[in-house]
Amino acid sequence: MNVEEKIKIISKNTAEIVTIDELRKKLEENQKLKGYIGFEPSGLFHIGWLIWAQKLKDLVDVGVDMSILVATWHAWINDKLSGNLDKIKLAGQYAIEVLNAYGVDMSRVKVVYAEDLVKDSNYWALVIRIAKNTSLARMKRALTIMGRKAEEAELDTSKLIYPAMQVADILYQDLDIALGGTDQRKAHMLARDVSDKLGKKKVIAIHTPLLIGLQGGQRMEGVEEDDYLASVKMSKSKPETAIFVHDPPEVVEAKLRSAYCPKGVVVDNPVLQINKYIIFAKDSATLKVERDIKYGGDIEFKSYEELEKTYSEGKLHPLDLKLATARKLNEILDPIRKKLESKTEFTLLVEELEKGVTR
Repeated sequence: MNVEEKIKIISKNTAEIVTIDELRKKLEENQKLKGYIGFEPSGLFHIGWLIWAQKLKDLVDVGVDMSILVATWHAWINDKLSGNLDKIKLAGQYAIEVLNAYGVDMSRVKVVYAEDLVKDSNYWALVIRIAKNTSLARMKRALTIMGRKAEEAELDTSKLIYPAMQVADILYQDLDIALGGTDQRKAHMLARDVSDKLGKKKVIAIHTPLLIGLQGGQRMEGVEEDDYLASVKMSKSKPETAIFVHDPPEVVEAKLRSAYCPKGVVVDNPVLQINKYIIFAKDSATLKVERDIKYGGDIEFKSYEELEKTYSEGKLHPLDLKLATARKLNEILDPIRKKLESKTEFTLLVEELEKGVTR
């Protein structure tokens, strides 16, 4: 696999790479690159997370040494699962199980828990050095990475530690690549900026798009992009707008039937986004739409671009698209559901989280 082939695979379905030139240079130098993604074990795994899971697979496939940081302490700071660290760690193990069932080759991925980092005094020394080189205003602005507003730090000072820890996670591991959704951009940019001051390696940031919730999006003038994305993205905190990987087939279909999907509308259409970022994540993917002969008969799409063009021209009915998407998505989710159902501890965790016992 040459450099341009690797760039093509890495770039697919990304929102941005900061910077593509730095990435190309390192690949041309034939360096063995180290990358990571961190996640908060904070609840149920929804299909929006499959976007970064696929990119994790892509990076492993092109030869990047990838690690996953199960950010347990970060979730504790962020008040997830009522601050119960045992429950948070179990949620982390559940997420790793989902990634394994999705097809991530976990034998080629290093799993790191926050506990592994925080027991080292050098890690905390790095956190302090990052804080000493970052203004309070910027640290507050970075709180959006944890789904918080700047003013929330006024009531809980621990929130200000979170961005410094996330930057330390990157610099401590001496990484070449940091993978995350666009909501993690402020932490990654802070890591790039502070690395110069601390004499550390400047990380390349790869950002994947956020999957819009099933309610769709209504863009309004004057609303900042961060606020807009926070209000419309698929989120476990808004279960009525999300599809979870454990949802039974009939629930997946019912949710998609009621999803926002106006005829001919492409922008902020969650059904089309599911096709683009999940179903057609692999170049070999297809989508078969079953239709009565009087409506044109069955049609099979071999690329997302072909599907989008047909839909934008009004040649595909929303319900036909929804039902075809549900069938294909259920094929992807089926091995995940079976894997989770085979392990009692995860079945019980899902049941507990669904009941809202923990938040």
